[in-house]
Amino acid sequence: MPSQDSRRYPPRPVLGVGALIYQGDSILLVQRGNEPLKGLWALPGGAVETGEYLEDAIVREVREETGLQVKASSIATVFERIMRDETGGAEYHYVLVDYFCDVLGGNLEAGDDSAQAEWVPLSELDRFSLTEGTRQVIDALSRHNGSGVKLPVFRA
Repeated sequence: MPSQDSRRYPPRPVLGVGALIYQGDSILLVQRGNEPLKGLWALPGGAVETGEYLEDAIVREVREETGLQVKASSIATVFERIMRDETGGAEYHYVLVDYFCDVLGGNLEAGDDSAQAEWVPLSELDRFSLTEGTRQVIDALSRHNGSGVKLPVFRA
C-alpha cells in the first residue's frame, strides 16, 4: 500500500534511536506531537538519517526534541516496534537502538516534533499514556541507569 510518508508501509524497517536519560529518580520523556502515536509519551529519539552515525543521530534527535545536549554513554537495548494495520500488514516497522545518555548542557524545552518534554519520576509513570513497550523498556533498564553494553564503535 503506497504512501506519501516514507515511514508508512516501508519496504524495509526504519532504523531509529532512542535515549534513556535519567536525572536522579526521574527519566526524560517527550509527548509526541506528530503521527504516528501523536499525544503519547515516549523516550526522546527518532529516525537515523542516511549517512549519519547512530551516536550522532541520538545527539541530534535529543537536541531537536528537548533542547538538551547529550552524550551517548552506552547501548541500553535494541527495541523493535511493528504497528500493524487492520489487515495485519506492517504499517510501521522500526528497529530502535536505545542508548543511555548523559546530559552535557542545554535548557529543557519541547521542540521539533515533541509537544512537551518532562522529567518524569519513575514512581509516576502510571500517570502518563506511554507508547507501547516504553514502560517495559524503562522498567527493565532503570535499575541499570547508565550501565549498558559498552561496545567498541567501528566506523567505516
